[in-house]
Amino acid sequence: MGKGDQRSRRGKIQIGSFGNLRPRKKRKTVLVAQSTASKATKKAAK
Repeated sequence: MGKGDQRSRRGKIQIGSFGNLRPRKKRKTVLVAQSTASKATKKAAK
């Protein structure tokens, strides 16, 4: 097991693949509804 082994974490890093041993990082999602709600409250305040 090492850099040439596709089943190990180090091998996945070397090859550039993802799997159970090396999961992808999740992206942070931006909520669009939150920004529209804040605009509505600003209009109501005026």
